[in-house]
Amino acid sequence: VCSMGTSSSRLYSTLTKTLSSGAVSQHQDCLEQPDSAQLDPIDPKELLEECQMVLQKRPPRFRRNFVNLSKNTASNHRPIRVMQWNILAQALGEGKDNFVQCPMEALKWEERKCLILEEILAYKPDILCLQEVDHYFDTFEPLLSRLGYQCTFFPKPWSPCLDVEHNNGPDGCALFFSRERFQLVSSANIRLTAMQLKTNQVAIAQTLKCNETGRLFCIAVTHLKARTGWERFRSAQGCDLLQNLKSITQGAKIPLIICGDFNAEPTEEVYKEFSNSSLNLNSAYKLLSPDGQSEPPYTTWKIRPSGECRHTLDYIWYSQHALNVNSALGLLTEEQIGPNRLPSFNYPSDHLSLVCDFSFNQDPDRLL
Repeated sequence: VCSMGTSSSRLYSTLTKTLSSGAVSQHQDCLEQPDSAQLDPIDPKELLEECQMVLQKRPPRFRRNFVNLSKNTASNHRPIRVMQWNILAQALGEGKDNFVQCPMEALKWEERKCLILEEILAYKPDILCLQEVDHYFDTFEPLLSRLGYQCTFFPKPWSPCLDVEHNNGPDGCALFFSRERFQLVSSANIRLTAMQLKTNQVAIAQTLKCNETGRLFCIAVTHLKARTGWERFRSAQGCDLLQNLKSITQGAKIPLIICGDFNAEPTEEVYKEFSNSSLNLNSAYKLLSPDGQSEPPYTTWKIRPSGECRHTLDYIWYSQHALNVNSALGLLTEEQIGPNRLPSFNYPSDHLSLVCDFSFNQDPDRLL
C-alpha cells in the first residue's frame, strides 16, 4: 500500500465513506441542496488520484480527443464546457439491464463510481448534466459540492430502481454548475406531460448568469421515455419540454442549451421537433460530421439477451445563433469499445459522455 500523505489520507477517508454508504434513509423530493460553501473544498487532483488508486487493477481510461469546431471566431471570454452523460443507474445496471457480455465484477459500485468520477474530473466541465443518477445524496452531491458545484436533483416519480432489491433510492436527472463561473437566476423542476397526462419523465431547467460576461443563458437536462413503441409518447414529452423552455427563455431571447438522453434516433419525430423548433436549435454533435448535418453513428452500444444495440440517443442542443460550438469531444471508436461493448472494466456506462465547449456569439443582438 502506498503512503498517501495527510491530505490524501483525509480525502481517501471521505471517498471510502461515499463508497460504502448504503441507501439514503430519507431522500428529499428533489431538490436543490442547502448551501455547501461551509464544507471543506476538495482538490480535484487529489480526488482523481484517489479514484485512480481504487482503479489500479483495472485497464486505463480510454483516451478521447477534442475536435476543434470554431470557425476563426474570436471570443473574449473563456469557453463554457458542458458535459452530457447517462451514467447508468447502479440498481438498473446490476438488477435490470442484463448486459450479457459485461461481468458483474465490472459493475461493482465501489469501482464503477470511481470510473464515473474519473471521467468527470478528466474533462472538468463547468456544467454537468446527468441522467440515471441513483447515488446523488450519498455520492455525487457530497463530492461535487465540495469541488465547487451547485447541485440539483429531480428523481423520477416512479423510478424502476425501486423495484430492485437493495436499491439506493430513485434515479433521476441531476444538474451541476460551477459556483465560481455562474450565478443561479431561476430554477424549474419539470415533470413532463404527454397527451395532457403527467408522466414518469422529468427535466431540470436553470437560468444562469455568466459571471465573466454578465450574459444570461438557460441550461436544461432531461431523460425521455425509453423503448420501441413509445415514439408518439416521446414526441409529446418533447413538445411539452419545448413549450416550457419557450416560456423560460422568453421565446428564445435567452440562449439555451439542452442536454439529454432522448431515447430517440434522429429519424424520430421528437428529434425533428427539436430541429424545427422556433427556439432555433441545432445539435452540437452534428458538427463532427463532414457536412455538419449528420449525427454520430452511435452514442450507446451494448449487448442484451435480445442482441446487440447500437443507437444514437444522446444530444446536446443549443441556440445556434446565440452560441458557438468551439469544440466537441470525439466518441470512442469501435476498437476502443471492444467486442463485449459497454459497460466494461474500461468504461462505467452503456452511454458515452458528450462534452462541448461553447462561447457566446459576439453580437448580442443577433440571437434569432
